[in-house]
Amino acid sequence: MKIYKQETVQHVNATVEECWAFFSNPRNLQKITPEGMGFQITDFDQKSMYAGQIIQYKVTPLFGITLSWMTLITNVKENSYFIDEQRYGPYSFWHHKHFFEATATGTKMTDVVHYGLPLGFLGRIMNTLVVKNKLKSIFEYRVVKVDEMFNGK
Repeated sequence: MKIYKQETVQHVNATVEECWAFFSNPRNLQKITPEGMGFQITDFDQKSMYAGQIIQYKVTPLFGITLSWMTLITNVKENSYFIDEQRYGPYSFWHHKHFFEATATGTKMTDVVHYGLPLGFLGRIMNTLVVKNKLKSIFEYRVVKVDEMFNGK
């Protein structure tokens, strides 16, 4: 299986604690996800984020097909980073690291996603033609929304 990488870095005019409070709350994910994705959280225990937490979603990533997606929060260091991994969903592999680093003017946020697709050669073609650009556009959308919410843009 081929593993791909998507990385996004953004500066936020807010403290690490403010960023952590927003981004570690799964309910806020819908606010920074494109509406056309049909993103909906279907189950999570509403506690503060912790290692072992399971979050379930419905999402319509491509071609109007709605899929179930379950992620597991595998690692958490409050105000520093958390990692989610897909347990089932559209990818054959999904590992997403969220980093928060204090700067002189706010917070540097870095998202690093490693992902793999099913279907072997066909999955590699789908990544080249569709998935890579779709994933990039989702993170570009998030940058715009976060700029609107935190950076006054």
